[in-house]
Amino acid sequence: MTWNPDQYLFFSDHRMRPAIDLLNAIPPVEAKHVVDLGTGAGTILPALRTRWPDASLAAVDRSQEMLTKARTVFPDASFEQADIASWKPHESVDVIFSNAALNWLDDHDRLLNRLIGYLNPGGVLAIQMPRNHDRPSHTTVSEIIEQNSYAQKLRPLLKPAPVHPPAFYIDCLSSLREGDADVDIWETDYQQLLSGENPVAEWTKGTYLKPFLDALADDERERFEKSYREKILQAYPKMEDGSTLFAFRRIFIIVALKNRL
Repeated sequence: MTWNPDQYLFFSDHRMRPAIDLLNAIPPVEAKHVVDLGTGAGTILPALRTRWPDASLAAVDRSQEMLTKARTVFPDASFEQADIASWKPHESVDVIFSNAALNWLDDHDRLLNRLIGYLNPGGVLAIQMPRNHDRPSHTTVSEIIEQNSYAQKLRPLLKPAPVHPPAFYIDCLSSLREGDADVDIWETDYQQLLSGENPVAEWTKGTYLKPFLDALADDERERFEKSYREKILQAYPKMEDGSTLFAFRRIFIIVALKNRL
């Protein structure tokens, strides 16, 4: 899948807020090696550098387009094109920061425990993931697919939501909570006021909607997006002042290992 950094950054202020909230919730940790896993357009890199000014800062992403954009945003980092599903650091690290990236992967139980295994004693894994899959911004996609001739083409892209409720992560990290780490898990439902003609459709076009649009021929893509936009306007109508309220739920996970040295 080819990413469009400009489309993704259309609502950069709203997308940036949970990243900053995640960073601010990380407990004090001395870090020599910090990784931004799934850096995207690199917008959080300056804040990571401010938090750990003397650390080596690595930015990892699968998309070459995103990495190109990230280099222009913050060249003071090392950049690596890699698939998070198989990524492994060259050496153990002190902080793995991942904002809105692991939601594209499955098997989170194994994934989180694998990432924790790359941390030094006293290290921190900090994750934020969208969990909006059961709301109209996402469920509308499956409704449209089943009502159109291209259902067979797009149905394989419809998969169970990869991000689970908090109880799932509390359970899969239970062994760490027995004394090896401090685990903090919470959710925030951001009440986002967006401007524009059809802002929720523009939001999802840069993320969740993109794989479905990419899989269609030009005429099919046009029909699909038209149907989606019409339904989304009904699900998220404009308020009296012309803005649109888009409630967006996100889950946060911080695992801070105890320093046994």
